[in-house]
Amino acid sequence: MEIVLRAGDIQRAGQESGFRVDKKGSIDLVTEVDLACERMCRETIAERFPEHDILAEELGGPSGRESSRFRWVFDPLDGTTNYAHGLPIYCSSLALEVDGRAEVAAIYDPTRRELFTAERGEGSYLNGRALRVSQTSTLIDSLLVTGFPYSVHEESGDLVALFGYFLGRARAVRRLGSAALDLCYVAAGRFEGFWEQHLKPWDVAAGALIVAEAGGEVSGMDGAPFDPAAAHLIASNGHVHGEVVDTIAAFREERAKKQKS
Repeated sequence: MEIVLRAGDIQRAGQESGFRVDKKGSIDLVTEVDLACERMCRETIAERFPEHDILAEELGGPSGRESSRFRWVFDPLDGTTNYAHGLPIYCSSLALEVDGRAEVAAIYDPTRRELFTAERGEGSYLNGRALRVSQTSTLIDSLLVTGFPYSVHEESGDLVALFGYFLGRARAVRRLGSAALDLCYVAAGRFEGFWEQHLKPWDVAAGALIVAEAGGEVSGMDGAPFDPAAAHLIASNGHVHGEVVDTIAAFREERAKKQKS
């Protein structure tokens, strides 16, 4: 909690003072604020838990001892493109994995002063208030959210087609630009479901635990057990999870038939 709150302070200060923006790819940005948040996290953990590993977006990993049972997974600024354009939808995300499984998590949105937390077996919370997923039971009554990877220019056909496929089956679909917040909003009952592919562990490690501890369900896009290294997921309130899995499977089957014909 301390690390993501401090990252939020750095992010707010950057919006006030200005910041440098660089490119990692044609549309993949990194700001000096990303780097400042990550350095703060690494320094804090190195001081208090020098034997622990760290995996983070900008400076890689691991650090500490590679054989450690403990690994911190950190996204210093999830929603960098939003942040660089002044769009107030971004956060920092931190999870602690023990023996490869996330056990505690914190995600902080500094623009709304919303701190999402979870501890395995102890529930999920927003600013100290217990979270529960929504009770919506059908896809047509659901508000869904998704995200697009930085390779969207090369894969826009399939990504947009799946987005459209869900548009015809759900109440509405949104695209916010922060996977960590998408997951938090599923946990808070603001969305019924979220799907995305080409994800990294730091995008989902904390948020997946927050969803699960709020009573939701997390799996791969194919319905397989969730694996943060698999790079794709579905997170839902649990009630519509099967419909989301089936919709993706039906879409892929239809696309495969069209490509053959």
